[in-house]
Amino acid sequence: MPVLKATSGDIPALVSLLNSAYRGDASKKGWTTEAHLLKGELRTDETTLQKLMQQPGALFLKYLNDQHEITGCVFLHKKENKLYLGMLSVSPLVQAKGIGKLLMAAAVDHAKQQNCDSIFMRVISVRHELIAWYERQGYHKTGETEPFPADDRFGIPTQPLEFVIMERTISK
Repeated sequence: MPVLKATSGDIPALVSLLNSAYRGDASKKGWTTEAHLLKGELRTDETTLQKLMQQPGALFLKYLNDQHEITGCVFLHKKENKLYLGMLSVSPLVQAKGIGKLLMAAAVDHAKQQNCDSIFMRVISVRHELIAWYERQGYHKTGETEPFPADDRFGIPTQPLEFVIMERTISK
């Protein structure tokens, strides 16, 4: 199935996917879980996704399975000459089948269409296996870090957390 632009009508399915991929017991079926790092069931909510979608230069891409269910997504937001990539998610039930790589390739295509020089993201610094996966996709650590937000609505950290910034140059 192709990767398509998500609409506001997709928000409930996106919220369900994002929460199942990152938090709670459902996320433990996949390798992208953050349940051991953050207590709670929510990664995001409908209000947050609506606000993200309404930002100029922002969109979600979705991957649909053969039953037309959203089983993967990624958030993209153009900021000057760079593209921010966040919330890359694949259902824990279908991880390791190439869906994440398809979404990453679609992000690169979008960056090229938007004349971006690079794609950057934030990754929790202790997510070593995830950082290694992004490195295999052409990203590198920039040496920059950012504090983890102190917003308990979307999980309570079980240890001190921070983000590392990763970036990939886009060849035109």
